[in-house]
Amino acid sequence: MRGLLVGRFQPFHGGHLGLVRAILARRPDDRLLVGIGSAEESYTWKNPFTAGERYEMISRALAEAKLDGVEIVPVPDIGRHALWVRYLEGLLPHFDRVYTNNPLTRLLFEKAGYDVEGLPLLDRRRFEGENLRRRLAGGRGWKELVPPAVARYLASLEAPARLRILRQGQGRSAAGRFL
Repeated sequence: MRGLLVGRFQPFHGGHLGLVRAILARRPDDRLLVGIGSAEESYTWKNPFTAGERYEMISRALAEAKLDGVEIVPVPDIGRHALWVRYLEGLLPHFDRVYTNNPLTRLLFEKAGYDVEGLPLLDRRRFEGENLRRRLAGGRGWKELVPPAVARYLASLEAPARLRILRQGQGRSAAGRFL
C-alpha cells in the first residue's frame, strides 16, 4: 500500500517532519509519497522556493532522521480542481490513501473514492508557513523550527535575504517576474 501526502513545504519544517513520522508510525508497512505541491511556483512570498529546492530540503531532512519508505514527487497545479485528482493519478505512482487536513483536498479525493485520513497538527501556530517565512525574512528565530539539515540548506541558499526581497516585493520586473 502507498499513501500520498501533498503540501507546498515552503519551507519544509519540523511540523512536516512530524507528520511524516506519524504517517510512517501509523502504517509501518506502507510506502509514502510526499508530493511537492504547486511545484511550478517559486520566487514569490507564498512560494519562495523552487520544487528542486524543496526536494532537497525534504530529502536531507528524511536522511538525517533516518526515515525510509518515502518517495518525493513534484505535484504541479493545473488550475482545474475537477480534474486535479485524475491528473495526479496519471502523473504519480499508484497510491491507495491520502493524508491531508486541507478541506478542499479532502473533498476532491473523497469524491474520487479515496480513503482520506486527517493528521495531527503539530503546534500549528508555531509551524505555520507564513510565520516561518516572516521569521526567515527577519533573520531570526527560524532555525529551531526546521530540521537541522534544512537549516543548513536554507542558510546555503541565503534564504533570509531572498525572503526579505520577496516580502518587500523587490526584485520584480515590470511584468511582475522575479529578476
